[in-house]
Amino acid sequence: MDSTGVPHVLEHTVLCGSRRYPCRDPFFKMLNRSLSTFMNAFTASDYTLYPFSTQNPKDFQNLLSVYLDAAFFPCLRELDFWQEGWRLEHENPKDPQTPLTFKGVVFNEMKGVFTDNERIFSQHLQNRLLPDHTYSVISGGHPLCIPDLTWEQLKQFHATHYHPSNARFFTYGNFPLEQHLKQIHDEALSKFEKIEPNTAVPAQKPWDKPREFHVTCGPDSLAAGSSKQTTVGVSFLLPDITDTFEAFTLNLLSSLLIGGPNSPFYKALIESGLGTDFSPDVGYNGYTREAYFSVGLQGIAEQDSQAVRDIIDRTIEEVIEKGFEEDRIEALLHKIEIQMKHQSVSFGLALTSYIASCWNHDGDPVELLKLGSQVARFRQYLKENPQFLQEKVKQYFKNNPHKLTLSMTPDDKYPEKQAQMETEKLKQKVNSLSPKEKQQIYEKGLELQTQQSRPQDASCLPALKVSDIERTVPLTELEVALAAGETPVQYCAQPTNGVVYFRAFASLHTLPEELRPYVPLFCSVLTKLGCGLMDYREQAQQIELKTGGMAATPHVLPDDAHLDTYEQGVLFSSFCLDRNLPDMMHLWSEIFNSPRFEEEEHFRVLVKMSAQELSNGIPDSGHLYASVRASRTLTPAGDLQETFSGMDQVRLMKRIADMTDIRPVLRKLPRIQKHVLHCGNMRCSMNATPQQMSLAEKAVEKFIRNLGQSKTERKPVRPSVVEKPAPSGSSGSTHLSGPQVIRKLITDPTFKPCQMKTHFLLPFPVNYVGECIRTAPYADPDHASLKILARLMTAKFLHIEIREKGGAYGGGAKLSRDGVFTLYSYRDPRSTETLQSFSKAVDWVKAGRFTEQDIDEAKLSVFSVVDAPVAPSDRGLDHFLCGLSDEMKQAHREQLFAVSREDLIHVSNKYLGLGQSTHGLALLGPENAEIAKDPSWVVR
Repeated sequence: MDSTGVPHVLEHTVLCGSRRYPCRDPFFKMLNRSLSTFMNAFTASDYTLYPFSTQNPKDFQNLLSVYLDAAFFPCLRELDFWQEGWRLEHENPKDPQTPLTFKGVVFNEMKGVFTDNERIFSQHLQNRLLPDHTYSVISGGHPLCIPDLTWEQLKQFHATHYHPSNARFFTYGNFPLEQHLKQIHDEALSKFEKIEPNTAVPAQKPWDKPREFHVTCGPDSLAAGSSKQTTVGVSFLLPDITDTFEAFTLNLLSSLLIGGPNSPFYKALIESGLGTDFSPDVGYNGYTREAYFSVGLQGIAEQDSQAVRDIIDRTIEEVIEKGFEEDRIEALLHKIEIQMKHQSVSFGLALTSYIASCWNHDGDPVELLKLGSQVARFRQYLKENPQFLQEKVKQYFKNNPHKLTLSMTPDDKYPEKQAQMETEKLKQKVNSLSPKEKQQIYEKGLELQTQQSRPQDASCLPALKVSDIERTVPLTELEVALAAGETPVQYCAQPTNGVVYFRAFASLHTLPEELRPYVPLFCSVLTKLGCGLMDYREQAQQIELKTGGMAATPHVLPDDAHLDTYEQGVLFSSFCLDRNLPDMMHLWSEIFNSPRFEEEEHFRVLVKMSAQELSNGIPDSGHLYASVRASRTLTPAGDLQETFSGMDQVRLMKRIADMTDIRPVLRKLPRIQKHVLHCGNMRCSMNATPQQMSLAEKAVEKFIRNLGQSKTERKPVRPSVVEKPAPSGSSGSTHLSGPQVIRKLITDPTFKPCQMKTHFLLPFPVNYVGECIRTAPYADPDHASLKILARLMTAKFLHIEIREKGGAYGGGAKLSRDGVFTLYSYRDPRSTETLQSFSKAVDWVKAGRFTEQDIDEAKLSVFSVVDAPVAPSDRGLDHFLCGLSDEMKQAHREQLFAVSREDLIHVSNKYLGLGQSTHGLALLGPENAEIAKDPSWVVR
C-alpha cells in the first residue's frame, strides 16, 4: 500500500538464504550448481513470480526445493535486507568520520528504472488511472521512498503474503506431474494451515467525469528535435480481466485500432507528422485487475497537445461510423493461429506470464488458454452482429467517463532536482540519528563487509556434477543443395508444427565504405515501404495475412579461426503456415526485385520512430552500448559492430531524424540495394517438416529464378576477401550432405588493435561500465578456457564486488564468439571504482584463489548456456550463418570439459594482464570529475 518497494525488496531478500539452505545467496549460487535454462524472479504491480526451468529431472527437483524453501521459510536476516534493499553506509566504510550515503541493490535498480522517460510515463499512467488502491503506488519502490522501509515491515509483509493460501503454482513440460505435486506438498503445503489471506484487490470506483494530469521528466539528450519532447496519452478504464472473453475481444480490438500502418490511430496520429512514435504503454494493458487502453503520441511540441487529443476523439468517432475491413480482422485471427503453432524455447514461461494476472484475481486460467474456442466465439458474434466491434468502441471509448489525459514534458533541471531530493532525504535520515545510532550503523557496515568478504560454504545446497552433463550432443541432420544451379540452400527437416521458416543471407563485401552506416536503416525500412504494385499499406496487410512477420537485419559474423576476419551481411527471415508458403516467397521476390524507395513521407515517419526507439532503449541496454564501444578498436569486426549497433548508430539516426530534407538519405537506399538484393552472394535455408520439404524446395527454386543477377561483377571494396568453404558432407561428416557453401570473409592484414577510453555523458543517476580485451577465436583451445574463466570470475569475485559490495544491479564477465572478453556493470552507482574491481578480479584469478569445486561449478554454468534448448525453427542456424558444424561444436565441447586449473591461470596471464592484450574502455553515465581530469579519456 506504499512505494517503499516492500514486495520488490522481499523478492530479493527471500533469495538470500532459507531454513534448509542457510548459506548466503542460494539463488546466485544455484546458477553455478545447476543446468537451469532460466532462473529469475519478477515483481509485478500485484504479484511476485519466481520462475525457473531446466531439462534435467534431478535439477528440476533441486531448484524446486531451493525456491520453495526461499519463498516459505526464508531467513530474512537484517544484513541481507541492508545489502539488497537499502542501507546507510560511510563513503569510506573503514572510517566513521566520512559522510553517509544511500546504498543497496534495489535502491540503485529503481534509480536506473526511472532514468527511462517511458517508464516514468507508464508508472504515472497506472497510478493516476487506478488511484483507489494498490495500483496508485509503485510496487518496485520509488528511490525516495525505499529508505523509509524497515526490516520489521519487510518481515511483516512476508508473514501476511508469503503463505500457501496466497500462492499459486504452475508447471509446464514433460516431467511427471505427480512428482511435482508430491514435492510441493511435502516441502511446503503440509507445513501450513489454511488461512484467509485478505489480499484481494478491490474494483476501482468508476469516475463520473474525465481527469487530466501533467508530469515532468528528464530531458532526452539524444531524442530527435529537442524542442519536441512532450508526450501526451489518453487512457480508458476497461472491464475486469477475469471476464476472459471480453478481455480477448478488447485485446483484439486494441490491435485493430493501433497495430500497423493500416490501423486508424497509426494513420491519424503517427502519419500526422506531429510526433515521433506512439506514447508509452500504447494499446491494451491487462496486467491490473481492470484492464485499460491507452493511445497517444511522444516527441510532440507542447503546443500540439490539444491537436493530438482532438485527433484521438475524432478517430474514435470515425471508427464507430466506419468499422474495420474484414481483411484486417482476418489478418489478426491469422496472427493468433500462427502464434499458437510457432514454438519458442520459452513457451512455458510465456504461458505462465500470460495467465498470471488473471489467475491472481481468481480468474480461470484454463479458460484463458482455450484460444481456439475464443476465436470461434468471436467469429460467431461478428457474424450475428456486424456492428459488434463498433459497439464496443462506443461503449468503452466514446461513452466512458473514466478517461485520463496524461501529459509529460521535460524539465532541464529534472536530474538535479531528483539528486537534490535524494540529498534532502539523506540529510533528514542522518540528522535524526543519535551518535549511538551512527556508531551502530558504522559497526553494521563493517559487519556486512566482513560477511561479504568471508569465504562462503554452499555445501548445504543441492548440486549437479560435471558427470551429469551429456558428453556428446545430438547431431542435426542437414542437407545442402543448389537452387537454380548456383545458390546454396540448406534444408533442415524438423517438427515445426506445420510452420515453414525461411532465411536468406546476403553478403555485403562489395558495399562501399560510405554506405555502411546506412545498412541498419535500409534493413529496418525494406519490408515497410511497399513493393511491386503494392503501397506500404497493402504490403503490411499481405505480410500480416500470409506470414508471421518478415524482417531484415544486419549481421557481423566472426570467423572461428581468426580474430581479424569476419563476414558482413544482411539476414532476411520470415515464417508462415505451410499453406501460405508460395505467397510468402512471392512477397520476398517483390521486395527483392522492386522495393519502393520513393515513399518519402512514409520513410520520414519510419526514421523518426526508429530514432525514438533507439534513444528510448539506452537506459535499458547501457552496458551493451558501453561494451560495443569498448571493443570497437580491438578487431576490424568491432568497428563495424559499433557502426551497425553502437552509440554511433544512435547518433546517426538522431541526425537523420533532424534533417529538414531527407531525400539525400533516401537516395542511398537503391545504391545499397544493388549490392544486397540479388542472388550473386546469397545463401538460403529452410526449416520445415519432412512432408513439406519438396514444397519448400520448389518455392525456393522459384524465388531464386525470379531474382535478378548482379548486372556487373562488383569488385570487393575491402582490403581483401577470403573465400572459406563451410564444412560439408565431403569433409567426412555423416549427417550433412550436398555441395559446399562458400562464405566470403573480409580480412584486413593491416589492422592494428589500439586502446581507446570513451565516456558518453548522459543525464543518468547511474553508470554503465564496459572493459573489453582482445583474446582468442572460437576454435582456439584458449577460447574454451576463457569461457570458463569468465563464468568463474563472475560468480566468485565480480558479483560480490560489484553487486553485493558496490550496490550495482548487475555486473560480471563474458566471452563472446568473436574472441572479445568483456567485463561490465549495469545500473552502477560507481564508475572508476568498478574499473578497479575489474583489475582486482584479474589479480585474483592470476593468483589462483579458487578451488576445483569452483571450476566445476563454472563448467555447469557454461554448459547450461551451451546446451540451452534450440527451437525447431532455429536448428542448423549456427551452421548456416557461421559455418559451425556439429564436429566443431563437439571439439569445443571436449575443450570445455578438459579445462583445468593450470589452463585458467595460463589464459589469465596470457591475455588479461596489463600489457598482454589490447584493452578498450567505455562508460555511459553522469559527469565524472576523475575522468574529466584524465587526458587518456575521450569525453563525448
